[in-house]
Amino acid sequence: MIKNIDHIAIAVSDLEEALSFWRDTLGLKVTHREKVLSQQVDTAFFEIGASKIELVEPTTEDSGIARFVQKKGPSMHHIALEVEDLSSMILELKSKGLHLLNDVPIDGAAGKRAIFIHPNSTGGVLLELYESVDS
Repeated sequence: MIKNIDHIAIAVSDLEEALSFWRDTLGLKVTHREKVLSQQVDTAFFEIGASKIELVEPTTEDSGIARFVQKKGPSMHHIALEVEDLSSMILELKSKGLHLLNDVPIDGAAGKRAIFIHPNSTGGVLLELYESVDS
């Protein structure tokens, strides 16, 4: 049911400052930028081979990303995996007793539906599972 590793997300406090490293120093090209209102973030994506790196900046002081950056500083936030059937995956994960941060998909960047699995169920890593709307 898991199709691929889509991206690794890095929470940043200042997107423009982070872009100066990833874009200007490393020479990576920004392939997609978007404000994701449902998550209160501004994002920038870089494609590297078949995967992406996502920079995520909070747009409010009380968003989950803002709290993460306040607590841990800018750092890796989550790994995102693309799945074939998110609804079936949610049922399977719930039946196994995993701690889901949301069991109703939220709207993510680039028209994706997503859920997050709490790090206490994954061995310490926040995991995003998503399904493209056109899947």
